[in-house]
Amino acid sequence: MSEAEPAPAQGIPTRARRQRGNPTPKAGRNLPAAIGVGLAMLFAVLGGLLFLPLGFVLLTTAFAVLGVWEIFRALEGQDTRMPIIPVLTGTVAMPLAAYFGGTESLLFAMVLSSTAVLLWRSLESAAGAPRSVFSGIFTLAWVPFLISFAIVPLHAGGGATTAGPWPGGQVPAGAWQIAVMLLLVVSNDTFGYLVGALFGKHPMAPKISPKKTWEGFAGSVAGAMVIGILASVFVLGRPWWVGVVLAVGMVAAATAGDLAESMVKRELGVKDMSSILPGHGGVMDRLDSIVFAAPAAYILFALLSGA
Repeated sequence: MSEAEPAPAQGIPTRARRQRGNPTPKAGRNLPAAIGVGLAMLFAVLGGLLFLPLGFVLLTTAFAVLGVWEIFRALEGQDTRMPIIPVLTGTVAMPLAAYFGGTESLLFAMVLSSTAVLLWRSLESAAGAPRSVFSGIFTLAWVPFLISFAIVPLHAGGGATTAGPWPGGQVPAGAWQIAVMLLLVVSNDTFGYLVGALFGKHPMAPKISPKKTWEGFAGSVAGAMVIGILASVFVLGRPWWVGVVLAVGMVAAATAGDLAESMVKRELGVKDMSSILPGHGGVMDRLDSIVFAAPAAYILFALLSGA
C-alpha cells in the first residue's frame, strides 16, 4: 500500500465504503437522477404533442440533432470522419418533412440527404471515403429517418401544418397514437429495469448487453401489457387485445433498438454516448428504443386501423 492511500477503516469492507452514498444500484444507474430527468422529458414531449404539435416536432428534431452529434463524436474516436454538415442538415429536414408532407416527403428528404452526403464527401480526399460515406448514410437512416415516423401520424391526423395548438382544442387520433407509443416505450424501460434489477439472473445477450436479462424482458412485456390494455380501452377507444398487440410489438422493437445501440457502443468502445442526461447517459441512450419503436408503431397502427 502506498503512503498516499489511507488505511481501511476498521470493520468496514473496502467495497462497502466505496458504495456508501452511491445511489447507483445493481442495474448501473443513478436512480433519483434517472427518474427526475425521465419524467421531465416525458412531460415536455407529451405536453408538446397534445397542446403544441409544432413544439413537439421541434423538440424531437433537437433530440435527433443531439443524438447525431453524439454519434459523430464517438466515430471521431475511431478515426471515422462523418460528413457532419449534410448529415445535420438532413437531421433537421426529415422531421419537418414528415410533419408538413407525410411519408412521401420524408422519403424524399432521406434520399436527398444521402445524396448530399455522397456529393459532399466526393469533394474531399479519397482517403477514408467509404467509411465516411457509410457512417453518414447509416446515421441518417438510424436516427432522423426512423424517429420521424413518430411525427408522420400528426400529418395523417389532419391539421399538421398548424404552428399553434390543435384547432378547436381537438387532439387528433394520430397524436394519441404517438402518446401511447411513448408510454409503452417508457413502461418497457421502467418495468424491465425494476424486474431486472430485482430478479435478473439470465442475460439475454451477454456479449452485447450483460445487464439486460430475460427476467427483465418478461417484466417489460407484463408491465407494457397492463399499460397497453388501459391505454387501448381508455385512450384509443379500441378493444383490449389491441393493447396487448401494441405492447408486445413495442417491447420487441424497443428491446431490439436497445441491443442495437449496445452493439454499436461496444464496437466503438464506449459505455455511454455521452453524459448529457444525468442518470441516463447520452441522448442516444434514450432514443435507442424510440427510433425502432416509432416505425413499428406506425406499421402496427396501420394494420390495426380496422380493429
